[in-house]
Amino acid sequence: MTKEELKKIACEIIDSRRGDITALGDSIFAEPETGWKEFKTAEKIKKVFESLGFPTKDKQCITGVIADVKGKEKKLKVSVMGELDALGVPDSPNADPVTGAAHMCGHHCMIAALSGVAYALADRRIMDELSGDVALMAVPAEEFVEMAYRGQLRREGKIKMFGGKQEFIYRGLMDDIDMMVMQHNTPTEGTQETPIKANVGGTSNGFVSKEVFYKGKAAHAGGAPFNGINALNAAKIGLFAIDTQRETFKDEDHIRVHPIITKGGDTVNVVPADVRIETYVRGGFVEAILDASRKVNRALKAGGDAVGAETVIDEVPGYLPMKNDEGLQELMYANLVSLLGKDHVARQIPHSGGSTDAADVAALMPAVHAYIGGAEGVAHSKDYHIVDKELAYITAAKALTMTVIDLLADGAKAGLEIKKNFKPAMTKQEYIDTWCNM
Repeated sequence: MTKEELKKIACEIIDSRRGDITALGDSIFAEPETGWKEFKTAEKIKKVFESLGFPTKDKQCITGVIADVKGKEKKLKVSVMGELDALGVPDSPNADPVTGAAHMCGHHCMIAALSGVAYALADRRIMDELSGDVALMAVPAEEFVEMAYRGQLRREGKIKMFGGKQEFIYRGLMDDIDMMVMQHNTPTEGTQETPIKANVGGTSNGFVSKEVFYKGKAAHAGGAPFNGINALNAAKIGLFAIDTQRETFKDEDHIRVHPIITKGGDTVNVVPADVRIETYVRGGFVEAILDASRKVNRALKAGGDAVGAETVIDEVPGYLPMKNDEGLQELMYANLVSLLGKDHVARQIPHSGGSTDAADVAALMPAVHAYIGGAEGVAHSKDYHIVDKELAYITAAKALTMTVIDLLADGAKAGLEIKKNFKPAMTKQEYIDTWCNM
């Protein structure tokens, strides 16, 4: 069969399973879980994979689920990824009343779409025509949040990296993968109404994360403050010192530094002795991130030095800057155009100040991280919700499946060409040495 015939079969299958796909997405939305805690979500997608007869491994890097789909021969192996986790947005009307978790970034759409890919590829009419295998990967912990919890997991040896795709790389779960395709939900409706309903992604910032501990000396805040060392004053000076560095950041480097105080003291009548800050240092290039990070560390330390407090900076590698593979982008673009029409798909989008751990995968192998709409509201806020499930769930599943077919049909000609032309930013060992072990 031709690629177009295979794509037609795949889309028909996805249409026929529309109810199952939508029910899964809605169920995940109703039971949100934050990173490294997505046990219910993982079980739901595991049941889908197993119901289709795929060899399936769960509990990969705590909650990850991987299903292997075999083609007629093994010329390539393509990963299709979806993200399991929600955010902590306790003021969302859809938040878990106990944990405050809510799907205010649309990751439930990604798992719903991943199930659609699974339904399509379970039909041997498709996979018996493809010259490669597919790994369906439900991945934990894309949102880089709850630093104290993740730090504890790391100290216990349960994780090395804070992001799920990073951990998949570090633990060797990507070692047999040649390339990766995925998509993410994006707001296109309501107050964000736009004729552009999808795009093939672009560049975005990477970052390093810091948790800062100012250790002072407690004393009676009213009776004898002179006997204490005020760690909150150290933090205030450190934050001001960061602001004095902002004029040194070059516009073209896209540097963003956005600290918050997560603990400002224990009680108003005691000189604060334990004050904590969390911050990212984001940028468009690794060298620029590391340069800005050194400046931020100097500023933070200056705050402690000024008042005689101890400054401890716990630095964690965040995500690398994102660069999509152009060959994969072109395939995804053509498929989105065939589904939505040329006037509704963007090829080029501006650089994003946000970050994704898909970038770490893209540094090692060809990857595409597209964006498909259907949401209304501001992402990561209480008003974010899906209003067009056909677009967010079904069209997304079709675009991913069609791109897999493009890569593996005709003897995997397109996929092998993309692999041949790809120049990695680093090897896996270099990634471990320079980023994981920062």
